[in-house]
Amino acid sequence: MKKRQKNNDIFNHYSIWKYVVIIITIILLTLSALPTWYGEKPAIQVSYHDSNNTPTLLDVKKMLGYEHINPQTISLSDQKLTVMLADEDQQAKAKKIISQSLAPKDVITFSYLSLAPQWFQEYGFKPLKLGLDLRGGVQFLLNVDLDQALNDKKNALFNDLKIKVRTDHLSGVRVVLSGQNNIEVQSASSSSIKEIKDFINAHYPEWQCNITRRGVIVKLMPQSIQKFETETINQNLKIMRSRIEELGITEALVQRQNSNSIRIELPGVQDPTQAKNIIGATASLAFYKVNHERQYNDKVLKDERGQLISLTKQPVLKGEHIIDARARMGEMGSAEVNISLDQFGGKKMSAFSATHIGKPMATVFKEYRTDNTGKMQRNEKVISVATIQSQLGNQFRITGAGSLQDAQELALLLRAGSLTAPVTIVEERTIGASLGAENISNGFAALALGMGLTLSFMALWYRRFGWVANVALIFNMVSLLGLIALLPGAILTLPGIAGLVLTVGMAVDTNVIIFERVRDKLKEGYSLAQAVNIGFSSAFSTILDANVTTMISAVVLYAIGNGPIQGFALTLGLGLVTSMFTGIFVSRSIINLVWGRDSRKEVRI
Repeated sequence: MKKRQKNNDIFNHYSIWKYVVIIITIILLTLSALPTWYGEKPAIQVSYHDSNNTPTLLDVKKMLGYEHINPQTISLSDQKLTVMLADEDQQAKAKKIISQSLAPKDVITFSYLSLAPQWFQEYGFKPLKLGLDLRGGVQFLLNVDLDQALNDKKNALFNDLKIKVRTDHLSGVRVVLSGQNNIEVQSASSSSIKEIKDFINAHYPEWQCNITRRGVIVKLMPQSIQKFETETINQNLKIMRSRIEELGITEALVQRQNSNSIRIELPGVQDPTQAKNIIGATASLAFYKVNHERQYNDKVLKDERGQLISLTKQPVLKGEHIIDARARMGEMGSAEVNISLDQFGGKKMSAFSATHIGKPMATVFKEYRTDNTGKMQRNEKVISVATIQSQLGNQFRITGAGSLQDAQELALLLRAGSLTAPVTIVEERTIGASLGAENISNGFAALALGMGLTLSFMALWYRRFGWVANVALIFNMVSLLGLIALLPGAILTLPGIAGLVLTVGMAVDTNVIIFERVRDKLKEGYSLAQAVNIGFSSAFSTILDANVTTMISAVVLYAIGNGPIQGFALTLGLGLVTSMFTGIFVSRSIINLVWGRDSRKEVRI
């Protein structure tokens, strides 16, 4: 028989502050998990810009009642209308109806409202965000045409070099395109070549100049190409997120996939038509001076009536200086778009218009579309030619955009920004709301079955200590759901539910290792207090090693994976954290308080 310690209190004792931390953590994560238990309902929210345009609740009820839509709740507070609907179909119909009565600056969005008591939201506790496979919705895979973006960058330098040669009267200098992403400047004059080279080094440092017998070859450096492609993808991602926000979709996922692709998930969207038109569009505006007599190197485009319009090669102002655009019906009954420029754009437009009063200025619309063969085609047209009546500033309006709906789509694109590279929708998937609900039902049924079998096994095999493991397992599931709900950007997917089921096994495995060590020590003749102390201490390193190696796998999966793989990796990694917490600290706290410090109690495990 092993020598027994006289003072059993040295075994299995936590300081008071440790118990307080454990209790507070469990309470916090439980509160975070509860709103998910209550569930959510689809809703639409409208923010009215003008208080005089805000309808009454009775007006909204009548408006929806005409189309046989019965909202579950309607509220109006601080010029913000919230309508909760029974399902996604009614949500889409209600948005279409209410949109018809909105002013240009009013904003309407899709959302999901929690059925939990209001005080949960006041303290920041919200339900889990569900992924596309659970919520239902639309997924797009877009290909970014980086070659076209590089070609546009090359053409910009090509045009600037030709202007430089012409304005500085560099005789005998010829600028030609030479190979992919290369420009050749030919001249027999070394001074002209030096001037061209200094100009490129000063204004285009990412381009490399190589002297040849005929002049100089200008090409992008490899590191500059890589940097440009990364910046182009990131800029397109940013603009895509802005466009989706303009559509009123608050739970969308937009992320890079592979080297030149973007994946977009729109949970809850059942009609992808408008989203597809806006996401896939690559449109921009530019303003040009009109030349009545065609000159060398003019840009010649057709207007809406098919007439040819001669424009200056370089635009007066490009679309990236537009900070706001709103569509409305003009005084003559035609659609128009009100444009607001940033400070730089306003100064440039003001300076140009001040010296060109009484002269025409053209608004050019440019877009990229795919033809029947799948190739990207650029289309440019003049949508309006207007005579400058007075000096323009930061705000003015354009006409000729077509119908009011066309003008609204153009305004949305201008507000959200112009893509820096054209995109093509190469894949589109639609998941119905009913299929998403079926995935939730089947997924959580599998989770319940797995937990039920595990709880039964632990209770029968380890007796009283088995019930401790079961309490820790329940706390583990609650803590894991609460932790996912707390993390910003965390989304639960169907593979994520598979990660929850796997977490059940891993969480119990922690207690199995510990209880087997305790059982072995009891057989060796140690007291219960000693066996518990040694069992937990000796098992800790083994449990830590196993969980660290699994955590490395989860981190790698999350880093290099996308979509479903990231959903699985997220729950797996967070499940490891909660399993360690509940399997070691929570279960030991319970054992400490009930049996751990009393060596005289006999417990069969």
